[in-house]
Amino acid sequence: MRYDLVIFDNDGVLVDSEPISNRLLAAYLTEVGHPTSYEDSIRDYMGSAMHRVHDLVRERTGRPLPGDFDDVFHARVFAAFERELKPVAGVVGVLEKLAGDGVPYCVASSGSHERIRVGHRTTGLSRFFDDGRIFSSQDVGRGKPAPDLFLYAAERMGVAPERCVVVEDSPLGVQAAMAAGMDVYGFAAMTPAAKLAGVTRLFADMGELAGLLASAGDHDSR
Repeated sequence: MRYDLVIFDNDGVLVDSEPISNRLLAAYLTEVGHPTSYEDSIRDYMGSAMHRVHDLVRERTGRPLPGDFDDVFHARVFAAFERELKPVAGVVGVLEKLAGDGVPYCVASSGSHERIRVGHRTTGLSRFFDDGRIFSSQDVGRGKPAPDLFLYAAERMGVAPERCVVVEDSPLGVQAAMAAGMDVYGFAAMTPAAKLAGVTRLFADMGELAGLLASAGDHDSR
């Protein structure tokens, strides 16, 4: 493997949370007077931090969201996670392979630290991610598509950006990784491949990832 660090997005890459959270976000935005479909939520907010939701709603309507919007939304999401959330199919095998081979990896997510931990605890992924491997948009000033989060994760893990590969499933995340100067493997299980333009590699089955990473150095070099 030519990479010294594998950086995973969380929602949609490690945990199968995007259908749950976008369904609830669309419903809650509609409830508070901003009609939003599930498809709208996927298009506008998938992969982004909560501040983007607030910014876009204010930009489009001139009205802010309720002051307790984030707290209510996250309470609903966490309750749904406890009932429904599963790990992305195939990701446990990928993490076991990386851990077994001693390949450094971490997660860098637009979600809060609490959201990441709730998702990992519910799906059994906590055993792969101690505190030193978890990075959130809460840790930096700007979330994706800004590169700050990925650059921060690489710095904390002690790896140069050009030696990192990011595994992402959202256009905003792909933009952030590319802006950070990192290679990007686009996971197209839920996102149309055309929306992940510019990625280093594209794949739709998480079970393929370990093999793709292992063979990366066989085909190209830095």
